[in-house]
Amino acid sequence: MFTTGAARGQGRSHAVRLAREGADVIAVDLCDQIGTVPYPMATPDDLVETVRQVEALGRRVVATQTDVRDGAAVQRALDDGVAQLGRLDIVLANAGVTSYSPAEELSEQMWDDVIDTCLSGVFRTARAAIPHLKANPDGGAMVLTSSTEGLKANQHMAHYTAAKHGVVGLTKVLALELAPHGIRVNSVHPTSVDTGMIHNEATYALFRPDLEPGEATRDDVGDPFQGLNTLPVRWVEPADITDAIVWLVSDAARYVTGIQLPVDAGATTQ
Repeated sequence: MFTTGAARGQGRSHAVRLAREGADVIAVDLCDQIGTVPYPMATPDDLVETVRQVEALGRRVVATQTDVRDGAAVQRALDDGVAQLGRLDIVLANAGVTSYSPAEELSEQMWDDVIDTCLSGVFRTARAAIPHLKANPDGGAMVLTSSTEGLKANQHMAHYTAAKHGVVGLTKVLALELAPHGIRVNSVHPTSVDTGMIHNEATYALFRPDLEPGEATRDDVGDPFQGLNTLPVRWVEPADITDAIVWLVSDAARYVTGIQLPVDAGATTQ
């Protein structure tokens, strides 16, 4: 299996769980900071930890620092991983970043960084994988990570919302084009997930603007986050998204393709 954004958070959860299910893993992550992203991104040490956890389960892993904004680099990383591991059955286009600004004040660079990672990066991941999946007599499965923002809108996130809506369109096109080859393509739509993408000063400031910068804590933003969901939870765990993905790529979902699966505690019902 191939997953992007694998160094921590949802990507690590997916890699480790699929390894537990018996998969060898091709794992990539930028492991560096994007200037417009207002929270600390994954580090090389984070990717090393993902490798350690996969190998502790007795599975093979090929991990590289790769930027999904670079299509040639994604292709090289995937081709090398398949050459070492033998084949590719599962693709999880998970890498994503965000930032916050009213649309009127959104800079060109903020827009480009989010679109290039969250939409174009997903496309590059899928495009690189298609020939490998087609080589399998029994096809394979892709899951593209969107968001509740791929099904609804949120203020101060025009770029992220546009990118995640774009992932839905890409999912539907790929599902149509790849169905004759036995390749299923679906998107998953998490609500807020308990990762560094939401637990940081910039996100807290968005949800608790009444507090001074740097003063908001995890507990301070708990109630506003809970208000985003219909079920009485502040956020879901990476494992909750992984559970949905494991089902989507399994034989239990062999006739499921082209769908948008929310794992959102009811957020999209509001």
